[in-house]
Amino acid sequence: MQKLTLFLASWGYTGYAPVASGTVGTLAAIPFFWWFAKIPGTWLPVLSCALCVAVACWIAGEAEKTLDEHDSGIIVIDEVVGYLAATLLLPPTWSVTIIAFFVFRAFDVIKPYPASYFDKHVKGGVGVVLDDVFAGIYANLVTRGVLALLGPSFG
Repeated sequence: MQKLTLFLASWGYTGYAPVASGTVGTLAAIPFFWWFAKIPGTWLPVLSCALCVAVACWIAGEAEKTLDEHDSGIIVIDEVVGYLAATLLLPPTWSVTIIAFFVFRAFDVIKPYPASYFDKHVKGGVGVVLDDVFAGIYANLVTRGVLALLGPSFG
């Protein structure tokens, strides 16, 4: 069970990248976004994303216990669901993929409130995951704004 937990928490072992594992994990999340974007409607993708967040919290918490380290760089499932939040209900285009990627990575590093609160004050898998989810929500809003400024040909 520990091997499966670490496989999922590291998103197929991408979290073991020697440099910038969070960025590598986010890059590895791109195909998941493109697949996830095929879910029809509005509520089903939102509920599915919420379920992914809940499962990621559990997996990240179990991985922390196995690794005996809070928010280990090996755990990148938080970047995966954060990027999923960054792209939720957006079309799977290269413009969206690239803009959301860079904006999400910036917010994941900057950690504006409440992301910073979850990062510093909430322990376990919930703290590991929710700071990235809030960074993703901010990235989603900024991506929508950038796309609106660029016009319909970029959406």
